[in-house]
Amino acid sequence: MSRGSVRRGEALLAGLLRCGHCSRKLHVAYSGENGSSGRYHCRGGQINHGGDRRISFGGVRIDRAVGAEVIERLQPLGIEAAIGAMEARRVENAEKQRQIELAIEQARYEAARARRQYDAVEPENRLVAAELEQRWNERLLAVRALEEERNGSAAIAQSTLTETERQRLLALGRDVEVAWNSPGATPATRKRIIRTLIDEIVVRVEDDALDLVIRWAGGDHSPMRVRKNRAGQHRWGTDADVVELVTVLARQLPDKAIAPILNRAGKTTGRGNGWTRSRVCFLRNHRGIPPYRNGERAERSEVTMEEAARVLNVSEATVRRLIQEKNFASHPALQRRSLGDPCRRSR
Repeated sequence: MSRGSVRRGEALLAGLLRCGHCSRKLHVAYSGENGSSGRYHCRGGQINHGGDRRISFGGVRIDRAVGAEVIERLQPLGIEAAIGAMEARRVENAEKQRQIELAIEQARYEAARARRQYDAVEPENRLVAAELEQRWNERLLAVRALEEERNGSAAIAQSTLTETERQRLLALGRDVEVAWNSPGATPATRKRIIRTLIDEIVVRVEDDALDLVIRWAGGDHSPMRVRKNRAGQHRWGTDADVVELVTVLARQLPDKAIAPILNRAGKTTGRGNGWTRSRVCFLRNHRGIPPYRNGERAERSEVTMEEAARVLNVSEATVRRLIQEKNFASHPALQRRSLGDPCRRSR
């Protein structure tokens, strides 16, 4: 079950945005060569009353920011908080069950007392007998209502999670970002996830940013501020840290091997998509980054961390620690092997 319609197009938030200035729903319009450039706008006042358009802004930044917030909520910390809420609700339900049991005990006592009063009345006194019988029936109905409430509360009671179930949930949170940024994740899948978690997003446009209030399913609210593109700024620009990372990786790995590394690190393209070999190749060509040649690392006498660990017969964690401590020379395995500059070779 999800809220909002899952419509065609790249825009993730179509149908969820509401104008914070006039409270109307925002529409989305597509432009560009392939019609993939989405832009949200509020035209309700213009269409209905002939006024000016309230707000209009590009969809790339806000889609990316809300997507990152959704992933943050689904990460292990968010799932841990959800598990804590489940445990708190279980304790609250147990307390409610105890109160219902006490109320049932009291109602049964009153019903038994009403029956004794009815049995003690003389049959000739019909008016008193009828009144006592009515009271007895009312007490029995009260007992039945409380028992039904107890049974219904027990049916929805949440059991305590086992340690295995808890670890599975936390592992699911760690895999969410990888699955979200994978090349196989379609916009429709992301839209369904967002609409399952979010009821509505109220957005106001300020001078240099978008002020959002996200209404999560369940009633929670969280504010967010998303920076707007400056005039003339390219909306699809890849983040500088991604370009730097590709520059480093291109010295060691081909494009096909770089793509899964970027996806595991949670990096996305300028459009918020996952990385593929062709997208890495396009970024390299656009940025003038030379491709990797087979045997290039061997010519520079460089090895990866995995290769260095295999040569030294230690774990990768040990190699990483030695690099951080810059203490390779003291390692016994290195003193028996001539590896040149290990910090450079274990890049």
